[in-house]
Amino acid sequence: MTPRQQLAAKIGAGALALATPLVILHEGWVPSTYRDPIGIVTACVGHTGPELQMGQTFTREQCDEMLVGDLLKHADALDCVTQPLTTPQKAALLSFAFNVGNGQFCRSTLVRKANAGDMRGACAELNRWTMAGGRELPGLVKRRAAERALCERSE
Repeated sequence: MTPRQQLAAKIGAGALALATPLVILHEGWVPSTYRDPIGIVTACVGHTGPELQMGQTFTREQCDEMLVGDLLKHADALDCVTQPLTTPQKAALLSFAFNVGNGQFCRSTLVRKANAGDMRGACAELNRWTMAGGRELPGLVKRRAAERALCERSE
């Protein structure tokens, strides 16, 4: 099974179809390394890691592989939510976990509220995650609004 098939099997093809463009829209697509707003070396679609060094460039195929691998890794964070999630909620929360990391996601009040059955409150928590490097970033404000709208959407 390919990584893309593994991802679709884990979260569902519908959630994957919603999450992928959301992540690409808010992360952007840059086929070379750059420093994100808080100085982390990043490439392609928000990919970070110790293997990256400034000055690297990547093909579309390499970027696509990194994105699928990153989404698959962050899909594991959804296992922290014990209540059933709708397809749009899975997509929104995958985008959020992709951005903040699995540890932050799993320790969040958002997950605690979701696990208590308060999905409305969980979705509202997204608005609290707009800071990076000690300041509010307009891009995160827009991303969280999009994630919240998706999270609150009925199937």
